[in-house]
Amino acid sequence: MDFAEDQIHRYARHILLQEVGGIGQEKLLKAKVLVIGAGGLGSPLILYLAAAGVGAIGVVDDDKVDLSNLQRQIAHSTERIGWEKTASAKQAVAAINPDVTVVEHHVRLTVDNAAALIAGYDIVADGSDNFPTRFLVNDACFFAKKTLVSAAVLRFDGQLATFRPHAGGPCYRCLYPEAPPPGQIPSCNEAGVLGAVAGVMGTLQATEVLKEILGIGESMAGRLLIYDALSAAMRQVKVNPDPACPLCSGAATIKDLACHRTS
Repeated sequence: MDFAEDQIHRYARHILLQEVGGIGQEKLLKAKVLVIGAGGLGSPLILYLAAAGVGAIGVVDDDKVDLSNLQRQIAHSTERIGWEKTASAKQAVAAINPDVTVVEHHVRLTVDNAAALIAGYDIVADGSDNFPTRFLVNDACFFAKKTLVSAAVLRFDGQLATFRPHAGGPCYRCLYPEAPPPGQIPSCNEAGVLGAVAGVMGTLQATEVLKEILGIGESMAGRLLIYDALSAAMRQVKVNPDPACPLCSGAATIKDLACHRTS
């Protein structure tokens, strides 16, 4: 594609990178990424994808901006308290990069809409804050053969992984076969989170999404990154496909998304 003069200037530091160049920047501008959650993880993720020139960013979130969000959810602002988070994120992106289209999905991801939402995008990035949504996103991505980049954060800790079972890697259920019992693991609302830790993990998540679009570097597929902010330490754990995985193995018992119906 032919870049406009302002695009050449905007993306100059990308174009200078041998691993990106004009061809890579064109890939970014044509890419479509679905972000689940416009909160602590989704905020830096959305902003960095927008700054990088990812052409279309879908944002799924049914919540509104609250004062308590602003300690970590940097896509939002005091002036936009009470706004739908999808609209607030769209305004934040517009201020950064007019090349980017934000598609607002002001809904909660459910078994009834997950497949249709995911179908329109190349890559899914999950920044949700609860296990039912995480398992639903994983399963929907598996059936749609979409790459999933997932991050999580709580208190001073974070985790990051990429799941590509359609390419022979593990899925989220290979790592966590089923959700923990309710109440066993507290939410950020109950246990708290250091805001900057969400920024670290959301930015790492954005980096992995960009790598997947560009096809550069070593994918996080098959690896789990664990971040401990209090010791400033990161370590990685290898994750292999589970031969007994209920979703992606030869012994799979989950054949569709119906298992997510509660009634």
